[in-house]
Amino acid sequence: MARHLVTSALPYINGIKHLGNMVGSMLPADVYSRYLRQRGRDVLYICATDEHGTPAELAAKEQGLPVAEFCAQAHDAQKAVYDGFQLAFDYFGRSSSQQNVEITQHFARRLHKNGFIEERAIRQVYSPVDGRFLPDRYVEGTCPHCGYDRARGDQCENCTRVLDPTDLLQPRSAISGSTELEVRETKHLFLLQSKLQHEVEAWVARHEEEWPHLSSSIARKWLTEGLHDRAITRDLDWGVPVPADTWPELAAEGKVFYVWFDAPIEYIGATKEWSDAAQGGETRDWKAWWYEADESVRYTQFMAKDNVPFHTVMFPATELGVREPWKKVDVVKGFNWLTYYGGKFSTSQKRGIFTDAALELLPADYWRYFLVANAPESDDSSFTWEHFAATVNKDLADTLGNFVNRVLSFSRKQFGDEVPAGHIAGEAEAKLGDTIAGLLTEYEEHIEALQFRKAAAALRALWSAGNSYLEEKAPWLEIKTDRDGAALTLRTAMNLIHLYSVVSEPFIPASAKAMRHAFTLDGDTATWVTAEQVKAWDAVPAGTSFTVPPMLFAKISEEDLESYKEHFGGEEGI
Repeated sequence: MARHLVTSALPYINGIKHLGNMVGSMLPADVYSRYLRQRGRDVLYICATDEHGTPAELAAKEQGLPVAEFCAQAHDAQKAVYDGFQLAFDYFGRSSSQQNVEITQHFARRLHKNGFIEERAIRQVYSPVDGRFLPDRYVEGTCPHCGYDRARGDQCENCTRVLDPTDLLQPRSAISGSTELEVRETKHLFLLQSKLQHEVEAWVARHEEEWPHLSSSIARKWLTEGLHDRAITRDLDWGVPVPADTWPELAAEGKVFYVWFDAPIEYIGATKEWSDAAQGGETRDWKAWWYEADESVRYTQFMAKDNVPFHTVMFPATELGVREPWKKVDVVKGFNWLTYYGGKFSTSQKRGIFTDAALELLPADYWRYFLVANAPESDDSSFTWEHFAATVNKDLADTLGNFVNRVLSFSRKQFGDEVPAGHIAGEAEAKLGDTIAGLLTEYEEHIEALQFRKAAAALRALWSAGNSYLEEKAPWLEIKTDRDGAALTLRTAMNLIHLYSVVSEPFIPASAKAMRHAFTLDGDTATWVTAEQVKAWDAVPAGTSFTVPPMLFAKISEEDLESYKEHFGGEEGI
């Protein structure tokens, strides 16, 4: 059975990320990784902060810190938030690591040896006021394609078109704001993607049937437009240095590799970081996941649509050009945008809800469930406080939380602190077992297919099935005429709670743990539940002691809702 390598888009270092960033990459990757681990698969989930490039330098300058110190602090701050969301990375690395420097330079040397990198003289924007050449993101201006007036020199945030600084209208320095810019000649390294076009097309053709339509359509669009040779070096103080043994002149000038050249390589670099961090005699073979691993590793990557072209076209071109057997991605799970009342979440413009603020308001499981249940898979989806409150109140508080509370509270009141025995399972329990087994199969199939909204709907249906059973059997009435019948109903319901604690973990790990710990079960090591086990109803046998956990989910009141909207904004088109 193939091992599973999972990566999510590297969050950029310049600040805490918003919810749109979370749902478009790291969170679904975490749900998938957790599920695979529970099913007994060998999984490695790797991510890292993306630390090079202009925005890191600008953010450090704004805070008055050396860029290395800024990045170290920002990495720790981001990691703390992801820990709060219970993202279960196997390793969360840094693209500024020495491991990434070494592997990036190795890739560059190999590409040069194979004839896919050449040195070219180009004309580049120079700012006399700042006394330096301005790399792409140090130049801002108006996008020539959509008219967005805060486009960067590498890409328009609004229409996602890739740009060069000289494409911008009314350009200005991002350092000083000066519009007194010149264009001067300098030298840079270029990756000759045009020479790899046909190889990339063939590679995409072999893999795109497994990709969501969003990912394959973006890749095809880029290939149809044709791959262009692109500069892969920049004039920056912070980045992976151009190796002096291969390009001494450029190294002497302080050239570093473009962030979009070294960042994808950091998936490999972070895996080596993970390997090098092994302790206590543990052996971790990073290369076994990446080198000559096409048959032994299945690689799934998660990212929002603006990152898709770099990972379906540009980085595969790099890997192909290296002419070494590095593992390439099998499935690219692309996501559309999560909007905020119809407007775009934006880190740079601080619009929307950011992950640290979200955790200060409510526990992580509220956000995890809502975001995945409304993931922007087929098209963009919108966050509104009204929708969030309705989902939390209906699905989490009423359907799941209320079921757990009323079953355990009623059983303790009627039978004490041990699971009652009662009758053996009857027709209603057999019917319930068939229903649960069918829904569980749907749930598994949807997660395996990376269909997260459908998986959430199947999980919700599993929770609803318990409520339907409880309403049908009505143990609060049954207890009056058939005490053993009521005991059977409650014992069955408690087994459902245990089932929910297992299968809900990928979505709501903290709440799943609370449900599971409600029962004192020696040797409870179940990682999943099969259809046969569902029908047996014996995971929580009679006589098991239990406690009633604190309320799993509190409803969001109208007062809470108005408070959130007042603080974060809640107007259409914000």
